[in-house]
Amino acid sequence: MPNVLSRLFGGGTNAPSETKSFGGYTMMTLSQLGPAQWSGRGYASLVNQGFMRNPVVYRCIRLIAEAANRVPLTVQVDGKAVAGHPLAALLGRPNGRQSGPEVLEAVYAYLQTAGNAYLQAGIVDGAVRTLFVLRPDRMSVVSGRDGWPLAYDYKAGGRAVRLSQEALPIPSVLHVALFHPMDDHYGMGPLEAAQTSLDIHNASAQWNKALLDNAARPSGALVYSAGNGSLTDDQFSRLKDELEEQFSGSGNAGRPMVLDGGLDWKALAMSPRDMDFIEARNAAARDIALAFGVPPMLLGIPGDNTYANMAEANRTLWRQTLVPLVVRVAQELSAWLGPAFDGAEVVPDFETVEALAEDRAALWERVGNAGFLSDAEKREMVGL
Repeated sequence: MPNVLSRLFGGGTNAPSETKSFGGYTMMTLSQLGPAQWSGRGYASLVNQGFMRNPVVYRCIRLIAEAANRVPLTVQVDGKAVAGHPLAALLGRPNGRQSGPEVLEAVYAYLQTAGNAYLQAGIVDGAVRTLFVLRPDRMSVVSGRDGWPLAYDYKAGGRAVRLSQEALPIPSVLHVALFHPMDDHYGMGPLEAAQTSLDIHNASAQWNKALLDNAARPSGALVYSAGNGSLTDDQFSRLKDELEEQFSGSGNAGRPMVLDGGLDWKALAMSPRDMDFIEARNAAARDIALAFGVPPMLLGIPGDNTYANMAEANRTLWRQTLVPLVVRVAQELSAWLGPAFDGAEVVPDFETVEALAEDRAALWERVGNAGFLSDAEKREMVGL
């Protein structure tokens, strides 16, 4: 009795006495699902695939950078704000080409994309006169024998400039890096952590674009049922070219197709399982927002009703993402620039942030009801 292999490969155990001639040829393909294709993990690849091509990544970075940049930075000496301090003037106008908000926005954005942000101090006659923000992909650490950075090389225009960390009164470069568990010098940005979800989201967008190019419907099959014959190679090639030129693409959507010679069109509809890519796209978008610390509700991503309203989602963004980021950058600036300005400190002023008004009102109420505190102590606790 013939088995599966004998029928599949033409075994001769029970071969018929007659065989029919066949004008064309047959092909059998046995294939399996190949490995997933992921984008590169370098800075340039992540920025091109993420910030420059993905709307969710773009909005997350712009939202964080612009919102954090709204927090004014004040200069304090011995715990008291000093108006007109030289450090405040420097932060307000770091250089002749950029304003203070523009430089800080770049710092916040670089931390989200690369996990690293670099500021260079322009030192003239022993005083800090200017500040410049540097691209992270052009910076490299020059470490000493003990592993600590001695300098930074900035590569641009085919040449490298070495920026020493032994300059006075402060090191030439401030390097702000987010935590990286596997690197001693460079940080890890949220964009790198969101790479897998980023590729899924981009792949779904490419699938949608291909579907639109194919007349916004799934592909089908032409069935040739004229007798027992088969299309020749020339007939098959001509038919394929005519379909691609006259009936494929969004510009040919709805164009009637006339079939003859035993041809029949069988449309291949998408099953509910095939439609799961829509939910996969939304899930990937939520994972991207999670990596950046942005509530998905603020991005208009469907399927996330964790927060009662937009105001609560906005407060969560400030409490968990923006406030720690701004405080971290302010502390780094204070530690770096303080020695050049007689120990002055850079302190963020959150009093003007509307999203935190409810938190401030609760603080004033708690302090005001504390009868065991003096008026001076109450004023100190609320920052006055």
